Amino acid sequence: MTTFFELIIGNIRTCIVLLQMVCVIIVITYLIMRSRFFIDFQNRSLTWKSSILMIVLFGIVSIYGTESGIYVFGAQINIRDLGPMAAGLTCGPVVGLGAGLIGGLYRYFITGGISQVACTLAAIIAGLLGGTIYILNKKRFIGVKGAILITGCMELIHMGLVLLLGRPFDQAAALVSQVVIPMTIANMVGIGIFSFIYMNLIQERETVNERDRIRTDLQRKQAELSIARDIQLSFLPDTIPPIQGYQISPVSLPAREVGGDFYDVIIPVSQDKVGILIADVSGKGVPAALFMALSRTITRANATWHKSAVSVISETNTMICADARSGMFVTLFFGVLNPQTRTFTYVNAGHNHPLVFRDDISYEELITTGPALGIMDDVEYSQQVTTINPGDILIMYTDGVTESVNRNNEEFGVERLESVVKQHRHLPAEEIRDAIIRAVIEYSDGQEQFDDITIIVMKGEEADYSPIQ
Repeated sequence: MTTFFELIIGNIRTCIVLLQMVCVIIVITYLIMRSRFFIDFQNRSLTWKSSILMIVLFGIVSIYGTESGIYVFGAQINIRDLGPMAAGLTCGPVVGLGAGLIGGLYRYFITGGISQVACTLAAIIAGLLGGTIYILNKKRFIGVKGAILITGCMELIHMGLVLLLGRPFDQAAALVSQVVIPMTIANMVGIGIFSFIYMNLIQERETVNERDRIRTDLQRKQAELSIARDIQLSFLPDTIPPIQGYQISPVSLPAREVGGDFYDVIIPVSQDKVGILIADVSGKGVPAALFMALSRTITRANATWHKSAVSVISETNTMICADARSGMFVTLFFGVLNPQTRTFTYVNAGHNHPLVFRDDISYEELITTGPALGIMDDVEYSQQVTTINPGDILIMYTDGVTESVNRNNEEFGVERLESVVKQHRHLPAEEIRDAIIRAVIEYSDGQEQFDDITIIVMKGEEADYSPIQ
C-alpha cells in the first residue's frame, strides 16, 4: 500500500522528469515561433503551406511529448497536450485541431494502455479548446495567465476522460491519483514558459513595427521639409539688379525645420521706384512654405499694380484673408524706395522693426503701422516716410536673428544687432550682412537653429542718379 509520503515523493520525481521534457519542447517551440511561417500567422498572411507546416511542427511537438513520457501503472505520464494547446492558442482552431490529431492518433496507434482512448481524445480536444479560445478572443493571444488557466482546466478534462473511459475503473482511478498533479503542473509550467516567450516575441515585433513606423514618419517629414525648403528657396530672387546710389545685400538661412521667411526686391514698382519686402509666415514645414508662396505672389502682384505702399499692403491683406482658412498669418515689412529723392515709404504689418543707422551714428526704428496680414480684414494700414541717404544703413530682419539663443537660453537681441552694425558700419552692405550672420552663429555656440534667419542690408552711397535700367 502506497503511503501518502511516497505518493508526494513520486509526484515530485515525476514533475522533475516532465519539466525536463518541457525544456526540450520550449526550445523546439521557440524555433517554431522564429520561423517565417509562424510570423505569417501573426501578420494574418495565412497560406495553405504555412498552415500545413504549423500543423506538422506542433504535431511533432505533441509526438515528442508522447515519446518522452514515463510509465506509471502501465500508463504513460506525458506532456502531449502541450503542443496542440500552444498551436490552438497562437494559430487558431485549424492548426490546433491538426496538431491534436497528429499527436492523438500517434498516441492511439503506437502506445496502448487503459488511457489509450482518453489520451487520444485529450490531445484533439486540447487543440480545439486552444483554437476556440483564440477565436473567442478575436484572434489574439489570451496572455500568460489565461493560457496557464486554460491548460490547467484542460488537464482536469484529460483526467476526467481517463476516469470516464479507462477500464478497469480502479486502475484508472489509481492512475489519475498518480499523474494528475505532475501532469497538470508540468503542462501549466510548459505553457507558461511558452506564453512568456510568445508575449516577448509579440512585444519585440510591436517594437520593430513602431520603430519602422517612426522611421517612415521621419522620412516623410524629412521629405516634406525638403519640399518646403525647395519651395521657399525657389521664390527668393537669385540676384539683385544694381540700384544707383544703393547697395542691397539679402540672405536667408532656412532652419532645419523650414519656416516661411521670404524677401523680395521688385524692380520697378512704378516708374523708377524699387519695392523691397521681408516677411515671416507663422508656422513651419510645408504649410508655412505654401502660405509663404501665396503671400509673396499676392504682394508682388499688387506691388506692380498699385502706386502706394499702403494700397499694396491693404489689398494684399484683403486677398490673403479671403484665402487664409488655416489660421496662419504673415508679418511683413514693405517699403518703396525712390532712388532719385532718396525717400523710403514703408508699411510695417506687425513685423520686427527695421533699423536705420544714420551717418551721424544715430539710428531710428521703422515702427509698426498695422497688424500682421491674414489676421483680419477691413484693417486700415498707414504708411510712413523716411530717407536713406549716403552712408545710412537700413537693416531689415526676421525674428530668427534676434531670437537666436546661446547655451544659457539667452536671446541674441536687438542690442547686440545694433552693436554689430555700428562696429562694421564702414564696410559694404554685403560685409555688414556677413558680420551679422557670423555674430549670430558665434553667439549661438553650436545651438540648433530653430527658426529661419533672413536679413536685408541696404546702404546708401554717393551716385549720380539715372533711371533704373
